[in-house]
Amino acid sequence: MKRLFALIAVFGMLLFTASNVALAQEDEAAATEPAVQEEQVDMTADAEEEAAATEEQGKSLHSQLKQKFIEGNPAFMSFVLIALILGLAFSIERVLYLNLATSNTKKLLSNVEEALESGGIEAAKDVCRNTRGPVASIFFQGLDRFDHGIDVVEKTVISYGSVQAGLLEKGLSWIALFIALAPMLGFMGTVIGMIGAFDAIEIAGDISPSLVAGGIKVALITTVTGLVVAIILQIFYNYCVAKIDSIINNMEDASISLLDLLVKHNLKK
Repeated sequence: MKRLFALIAVFGMLLFTASNVALAQEDEAAATEPAVQEEQVDMTADAEEEAAATEEQGKSLHSQLKQKFIEGNPAFMSFVLIALILGLAFSIERVLYLNLATSNTKKLLSNVEEALESGGIEAAKDVCRNTRGPVASIFFQGLDRFDHGIDVVEKTVISYGSVQAGLLEKGLSWIALFIALAPMLGFMGTVIGMIGAFDAIEIAGDISPSLVAGGIKVALITTVTGLVVAIILQIFYNYCVAKIDSIINNMEDASISLLDLLVKHNLKK
């Protein structure tokens, strides 16, 4: 009997301990479940916020630009856009032309000197004929008149150098025109927008933010657009001017070196 009571007591203690452990696990699970649900809710909210931010960014890249263009009065924004397109067309054309006109004058001088020593004037003319750039064209014109004397060669180099400088600067006046025209068109939109705002005030007989907001908004959008266009074109313009100055300096230095080579070649004859 004692053994039986002892077994019953041990079995009861084991059942009591197991029940307490099960209850504790259930309580932990019940406490953890709301936390998991809260985390899921937070993750869902974060995902929705990220999706909203992504959608807003997508609008800011394309849709908002289109919206601002419409809000800025397409009649004036179209002229500013045309000024930007035409100005960029002239700018890109000049950039490409100037980059193609840039050449290694030291290498050209070295090749011309070698050709003069090995094959004379005709060989040097062939080198210039097969080389791209205004410097090679000036060299060719000078070498072509070598038989008329060094003075004639010098005058030819100076004259043809002026012609090449004019070709390099071709189109810059149009870029400068669009640089000046874009902000003017923007300011015209500003003035017309302000006139519209005052007309609305006059018709309503009262001043309220809702009346003047539309006109002022149009004025600010057109002004900002015109200034942005002018800034973009001004960067291209300054780049082209700096590139032209560099090419002209190389042309002048190379022309002086060519005259020295021709004087030496003439003395060796």
